[in-house]
Amino acid sequence: MRIGLIGNGAIASYVQRALAQRPHSVEAILVRPSRVADNPRLFVGSVAELPDGLDMVIDCAGHAALAAHGPALLARGTDLLTVSLGALADESVFQNLQAAARKGNAKLHLASGAIGALDCLQAARVGQLHHVTYVGRKPPTGWIGSPAEQKIDLAALRTGAHTHFEGTAREAALAYPKNANVAAAVALAGVGFDKTTVRLIADADVGANIHEIEASGDFGSFTFQISGHSLPDNPRSSALAAMSIISKLDARGAVVTL
Repeated sequence: MRIGLIGNGAIASYVQRALAQRPHSVEAILVRPSRVADNPRLFVGSVAELPDGLDMVIDCAGHAALAAHGPALLARGTDLLTVSLGALADESVFQNLQAAARKGNAKLHLASGAIGALDCLQAARVGQLHHVTYVGRKPPTGWIGSPAEQKIDLAALRTGAHTHFEGTAREAALAYPKNANVAAAVALAGVGFDKTTVRLIADADVGANIHEIEASGDFGSFTFQISGHSLPDNPRSSALAAMSIISKLDARGAVVTL
């Protein structure tokens, strides 16, 4: 496949290395116009400059990039794979992406990101899901640069767990654009942004990012927990999120998929 990328950060770098071991080629990377001179052979500054005939573009750059570039890509008929699921909490962004995909007869593929058990939630919603709760627990340093800094003195936390957000998945995704993609993934797989309960915690007693889903419904109930590592290049980027992009791409080309 001929692939385009949006972004050139830690997740994009992981994706590039993984693609180099597969029968795919990265044809261009969409970055801020000011960055194009860093690598004029590969970098482009706008959707219009991306080469024709790309089989897919992979968004690794976050909410703002998906909102800015996603509609134009989909409208021109290019499939788009993103891990920036929290951007879909903005109803106008969601509608723009859907309209563009219909116009271009293209698809927006959502990577599962840093969480698992989404297939279980998707199956459970065929019946009746009574409640879904997502709890995100990270070390204090994992919340640097987020609204948690205005609620807790993160640098002073030495022991214990401190909740700094409780609300819906929509509220979490909009307030924490760099930290709540998992909450959005859980919402999209289950009962939606407004019915999914979210709790975000700074926990000085943990050394990893811990994600937990609790759900109950006609199917019964389950609790799922994962303790995830960050990418070496960026402590705020989930290794599993980057892996989920490659997994989604592999499944798209497989003859037999799960």
